[in-house]
Amino acid sequence: MDPQLRLSTPLPGFLLASRRTESTFEQIPIIDFKDATSADVAKRRALANEIRDACINGKSDTSPRANHPIPETTIADTINAAKGFFALPTPAKLALDIHKSSNFKGYTALLGGNTDPAGRGDLHEGFDIGWEGSGDHPMAGVNVWPADADLPEFRDRVLAYYRAAVQLGQLLFPLFALALDLPENFFDDKTTKPAAIMRLLHYPPQQPAVDDDGRIIGIGAHTDYECFTILWQDAAGGLQVQNADGKWIDAVPVAGTFVINLGDQFARWTNDVFKSTLHRVTNRSGRERYSMPLFFGTDYDVLLEPLPGCVSADSPARYELVTAGEYVRRRLEETYAHSKSG
Repeated sequence: MDPQLRLSTPLPGFLLASRRTESTFEQIPIIDFKDATSADVAKRRALANEIRDACINGKSDTSPRANHPIPETTIADTINAAKGFFALPTPAKLALDIHKSSNFKGYTALLGGNTDPAGRGDLHEGFDIGWEGSGDHPMAGVNVWPADADLPEFRDRVLAYYRAAVQLGQLLFPLFALALDLPENFFDDKTTKPAAIMRLLHYPPQQPAVDDDGRIIGIGAHTDYECFTILWQDAAGGLQVQNADGKWIDAVPVAGTFVINLGDQFARWTNDVFKSTLHRVTNRSGRERYSMPLFFGTDYDVLLEPLPGCVSADSPARYELVTAGEYVRRRLEETYAHSKSG
């Protein structure tokens, strides 16, 4: 028997199937996504096993290759729409300020968010939307949009990408279920109303003087709040993830890929068997950086309780029970509290 697996209580099957090495990875693994919808269950199972090994063994991210359902033209159209939005005069953007929304939708100005409590604000601006008509939970509800006269195709282009990214996320949930030795449909009744928040992000080039005390960077070290994040990033680079030794590893942009970050909801579901990805961004490329994360979680009324196989006498539950909506709202309130007036 592998000495690493000699524990006093049985490990769940999905953990026994992977050697837990807490790998101090030096680069982000890339996993081909082509078999996600294969009719051959053995191929889907093999893909899920590969994802599981990456998640459990400290390889904080997986990146499906170009075999994904989002057309490159849809990505390009959305990035161009984002560039048009962020080029608007500041008053036009501030009219959609996120603090005017009850459900954290709209515009965030430079330094308006602060993901790292030790930081002094995140050096990016953003625009957030969610699924329209996704129920009556306070976190759901309508989006806010710039006037058609200012950006006539903005809404259609952004929603086209959003829906495509949600489709990709819906393909990932069954794979994560298989990776946890659960039925492929385990998350179906927990993701009936896409609780997915999408953010358009613009990072200006960061000058060394801006970060003179190390407390202002593109986005401070943090974990995401939902189950997983589907991230498109441009070629500017700057994203880093932390390995088990605390070393920051560059998530170098690779054409045709997305970065998938594990988030806090999966950490809670699995009692930290699947750990949240600690990551940050520093844009020292000398040019503008654009990215588009889609944060995909369970329905807002779902209780985040650990899976039975992830809790034992030696590994008791690590988190208080909370609904997905309560948790996301709490974290967003913390992120934007420092720029809230009144």
